[in-house]
Amino acid sequence: MHKTEAVVSYAPDSEIVSKIKAGEKDLFEILIRRHNGALYKVGRSFGLLHDDVQDLMQEAHIAAYLNLGKFESRAAYKTWLIRIMLNKCYHWTMEKAHKSKSAFSEVSHTGEVNFAEKNPSSDGHREVLNRELGRVLEECIEQLAPEYRTVFVLRELEGLNVHETAEVMEITETNVKVRLNRAKSMLRRKLESWYPKAAVYEFNLIYCDQVVERVFQRI
Repeated sequence: MHKTEAVVSYAPDSEIVSKIKAGEKDLFEILIRRHNGALYKVGRSFGLLHDDVQDLMQEAHIAAYLNLGKFESRAAYKTWLIRIMLNKCYHWTMEKAHKSKSAFSEVSHTGEVNFAEKNPSSDGHREVLNRELGRVLEECIEQLAPEYRTVFVLRELEGLNVHETAEVMEITETNVKVRLNRAKSMLRRKLESWYPKAAVYEFNLIYCDQVVERVFQRI
């Protein structure tokens, strides 16, 4: 990153977006790196494996870049980008489920959603997580139903407020609060007060570099 870009990297998203619109395309790298962690957590909250999430992150960044002209500064760029990622994840899972009914989950006769057990060896991200606590927390979160899991990730791990979460998920703020409370009640009580956010769904720097490179190859 050049010296001028390093200075701009401290600027708010809105300023960087304006510069990109003005022709400073290279500055898009700042937005990619700044929000990769958030997109990764969103993808993992859908129960997707590392490689699939990484692909969808690239698609989300590319879609954001191609539609910057439609972005209005009244909304936060991060919120707008997460909304794009949520849509990418939703459509991906729907297409996958259409091809194979057992792709991610099956609804039991009780109406509960049971996620298929994943083979840890098939998910390279397991090698990144090196804390036992992070592994336990991740497994607990993955046992939540999707609507609760996504709210929990956005609110508690990514730090979006109630209004922002409601906006990206297109639900009411009341529903956000209800789902978050239910999500917490489903998790072990002893974990609620001390889960380490950095340990859950980490997105390693090497993967961040890969996403940046692949996005810039296509824009």
